[in-house]
Amino acid sequence: MVEENFAVLAKDRKFLPYYSDSQKEWKEPFFFIQAADTQFGMQEKYVEGKSSNYGWEQEMAWCRQMIADVNAMWPKPKFLVVCGDILDAMPDSEPEARRRQEVDFKRVFAGLDIPLVCVCGNHDVGNTPTPSTVAQWKTSFGDDYFSFWCGGVFFIVLNSQYYEDASQAEALAAEQERWLEEQLEVVRREKPQHAVVFQHIPWFLSSPEEEKEYFNMEIGLRTAMLEKFHSAGVRYIFCGHYHRNAGGFYKDLEEVVTSAVGAQLGDAGQGYRLVRVLEDRLSHHYYRLGTAPTHIHLPKPSKAEPVSKSLARTWSFSRAADTASRSWSIGL
Repeated sequence: MVEENFAVLAKDRKFLPYYSDSQKEWKEPFFFIQAADTQFGMQEKYVEGKSSNYGWEQEMAWCRQMIADVNAMWPKPKFLVVCGDILDAMPDSEPEARRRQEVDFKRVFAGLDIPLVCVCGNHDVGNTPTPSTVAQWKTSFGDDYFSFWCGGVFFIVLNSQYYEDASQAEALAAEQERWLEEQLEVVRREKPQHAVVFQHIPWFLSSPEEEKEYFNMEIGLRTAMLEKFHSAGVRYIFCGHYHRNAGGFYKDLEEVVTSAVGAQLGDAGQGYRLVRVLEDRLSHHYYRLGTAPTHIHLPKPSKAEPVSKSLARTWSFSRAADTASRSWSIGL
């Protein structure tokens, strides 16, 4: 069964592979992989215009290539984050296609050797999310927002669709906002080495002053939220949604918009971003599939002995509690 090889890792607003207090301490540079818009089905349905009988073999192949790239890297990335639009079929209007896309996504990503952080996008909870669509996401992929410490860095994962249209989920949106205030207070109080936000929809594409369009947020809300993040100490926001590379700065807060693993709307090519977490900054580079280096240079390489691939992960499940967890031998 696919479910036996794919663990839901975001539970109780935590990310299970990184939850111990020891993760709050900065020790050395590390890196992670940021991707976006795997979006099984978009290439044939939207780009190629197949209104029916469309498939997603191309997206599956692209994701397999990314996983092969990431699994071959040494040292291992701490995690891979997909910033939204995991699948293309909307949960409320195409339930059967979505079910099949989910099965195939989990089958493909069961081969990943590092933890997978799943961020929800508009195609994952609907353009107008409802309690039902959010509940579907949580059952399939875990919490729609959560936070975690990793290597001295504090990561906040948001459901950005609440900022785009919360008209059918006002209580859920308010709950996330209260929770976010608590997380920003953690940043203020504990002063992590870096504070990073992951979300799907960018606040802006190139300038905080740009006009509202489909791929960004309303300008009044945008300005207020960027200032809220900045004043708390957040200096990096990673997004997807645009299917092209973009980004810019609000003061010294950098927003990074990463193109898709799946269908492209520009000329970036299918790929992902390698993010080096250094003591004083995050540096990042976008690689097309199959072009990233295998050996990743970090200023202070880990002194740990290499871990064989056969020992890279172990699994444990508790079906009675309807939970799943993966115990990682790297990075804990």
